[in-house]
Amino acid sequence: MARQLYFEDFRPGDTFESPPRMLTEEHFLAFQSLTGDDHPIHYDLEYCRQHGHPERLAHGLLIMAQTVLGATTLAPQVHDSMIAFIEQSARFLRPVYGGDTLHPRLVVAELKAQRTTGVLTRRAELRNQQGELVLDRTPFY
Repeated sequence: MARQLYFEDFRPGDTFESPPRMLTEEHFLAFQSLTGDDHPIHYDLEYCRQHGHPERLAHGLLIMAQTVLGATTLAPQVHDSMIAFIEQSARFLRPVYGGDTLHPRLVVAELKAQRTTGVLTRRAELRNQQGELVLDRTPFY
């Protein structure tokens, strides 16, 4: 069992890296099956090339899913302390293609103490194998 972290254990700037993950054909097909989104930009290589993309373009929500707390190495450390996911925003900065390897990084941005709880704002960064920032996301817990 991982050591549990609580609101008072975090400081702005705390950083949590998670193992990289390569987006594969299986990820694309599972996402399509789950959502029903079958736009050809995600599945038809010739269509993608006709529209200026060298490979199939990953779904935005599939990319964002790589930064969810449950998919990170921080998750086991906050099982007992995280109560709710309040809101999020995301900026998609560069295209992500099948075969890209994504590197998630979480950074504590702000802590707001309340009477009996607190709100932890964390920033999620997602970089590709070239180190380019492809997603910048701010969720609140």
